[in-house]
Amino acid sequence: MEKIRNFCIIAHVDHGKSTLADRMLQMTGTISDREMTEQVLDSMDLEREKGVTIKASAVRMVYTDPQGTDYEFNLIDTPGHVDFNYEVSRALYACEGAILVVDATQGIEAQTLANLYLALDANLTIIPVLNKVDLPSADVEAVTKDLNQLLGVDEEEIIAISAKTGLGVDRVLEAVARRVPPPTIDKEKPLRALIFDSHYDSYKGVIAYTRVFDGVVSATDRILMMANGVKVTPVEVGVFAPNLVPTGRLEAGDVGYIATGLKTVSECRVGDTITNATKPAEAPLPGYKHAKPMVFAGVYPADGDDYSNLKDALEKLQLNDASLTFEPESSEALNFGFRCGFLGLFHMEIIQERIEREYDLNVVFTAPSVEYKVDLIDGKSIIIDTPADLPDMGQVKEIFEPWMTLEIFTPTDYYGVVMELVKKRRGIFVSQEYPAANRVQLNYEIPLSEIIVDFFDFLKSSTRGYASMDYQFLEYRAGNLVKLEILLNEEPVDALTAIVHKQDAYHKGQALVSKLKDIIPRQMFTIPVQAFSEGRVISRANVKALRKDVLAKCYGGDITRKKKLLEKQKKGKKRMKMVGSVELPQEAFMAILRLDN
Repeated sequence: MEKIRNFCIIAHVDHGKSTLADRMLQMTGTISDREMTEQVLDSMDLEREKGVTIKASAVRMVYTDPQGTDYEFNLIDTPGHVDFNYEVSRALYACEGAILVVDATQGIEAQTLANLYLALDANLTIIPVLNKVDLPSADVEAVTKDLNQLLGVDEEEIIAISAKTGLGVDRVLEAVARRVPPPTIDKEKPLRALIFDSHYDSYKGVIAYTRVFDGVVSATDRILMMANGVKVTPVEVGVFAPNLVPTGRLEAGDVGYIATGLKTVSECRVGDTITNATKPAEAPLPGYKHAKPMVFAGVYPADGDDYSNLKDALEKLQLNDASLTFEPESSEALNFGFRCGFLGLFHMEIIQERIEREYDLNVVFTAPSVEYKVDLIDGKSIIIDTPADLPDMGQVKEIFEPWMTLEIFTPTDYYGVVMELVKKRRGIFVSQEYPAANRVQLNYEIPLSEIIVDFFDFLKSSTRGYASMDYQFLEYRAGNLVKLEILLNEEPVDALTAIVHKQDAYHKGQALVSKLKDIIPRQMFTIPVQAFSEGRVISRANVKALRKDVLAKCYGGDITRKKKLLEKQKKGKKRMKMVGSVELPQEAFMAILRLDN
């Protein structure tokens, strides 16, 4: 037990976390040079392209220090995006130490701080590492000083490395062996193992990634999931090296996997505790909570015949991702589809790309919205995740929307730009801190609906890519909100309905009408586009009709003949307008997202 080290690597997106993991695997001989690829632990193509870890993974390495002592290293690779915050917190809880990677060219960023605070909450030993020191733009001295201020450690303890070339990585491995404490365990206690991630395998069912805290688990034991009471006998028990290697048992202090044979990830959730079914533990490990979707959007097949294929695709994605929720819904504009819940906008983007790539489906995503709580005049309270479900405003007493705490980390030069941007989005300033000499951390409270669409893009472009952000759910707050509907040909389009702040309704409605007028293809009849809110039309524009020149054959002659032809055309257009339907292109739904551009 004295020689076991459980640790993880935490960093901001694209600071070199996966590359450092690659070098460690190479240097400990876990993976031969022949099998080596970039970002070994990132198994999805999407992860490699976007340079961000989406699924956590784990790997066991054997490290021999300069004195010839062998250590067992269990590296838990954590997701690198704010949407997967809960998974990161569970992975940290499974460790005793964390390597904090900071990019020497960019310095400390929001996610660095957010993950650092999570690691400190979990009482982990922090090993600060400065990456990319070989780049010409690296400012090693300044970033070392910032880290020194932030963590209060000596400058000698901060290890300067280049994960790409392997420079200094041996010092990191040595520091893990020397500084990270071994796990404190008790094999005699009843089994308690934390699930920090899971994935679905078509042969072995759900494979739970676990860290055993107390007791022993073997492949013949009957085990129990404490949160939902599911009992199973494992198909296989083993370790990651880095592929699945069966060992038959895991002891307290070990990190490995339990192949449960279960058919859905929802029965084996991240953060749950596994115990022995015949001799269960008295209490589960702390910190388990149900991952709740924060952002909702409609997903519809572009071709109606693909409905059943889309359903299969979502079911298969849900096998590996318990935080994705979906239920059938129908829309007058888009026919049949699904209402999906996501952890955040990045999670939604990942799911969209996976549906299109892995299942070869062409889908339409409606504008994302958040979950609102609505108090009605008759005393009832309802929760809605699609604006079209909002009852008539005459029945509504109050609408509550989710608010977030928002931390923005930026160079002091962009202080005013960030302030202006957040103020525009109804943000409330709370406080500011200066963790480094020329960096400021601004803390705000802001409605989630204001940041889910394009806030991050605007933040990045207005600060030349230097600012970064992190957000957490705060509470539901009552707001002066109204329903904004778009009428096409005097029919409401439910997929374009939005819930907006009363003061924004007029200019958002006007901007949307102007945009739709340019996007909607012209028909043989005039199409009125109207924005409707609080019982009245607040903006209107017409999509002009395509006209056939019926007077082309009249070269002079009596005016009454011309009038007769025009009247005949007018009647035809009127009749066509009554039966004609307006086809909406995908850009119409994206128009809502890009109103401010």
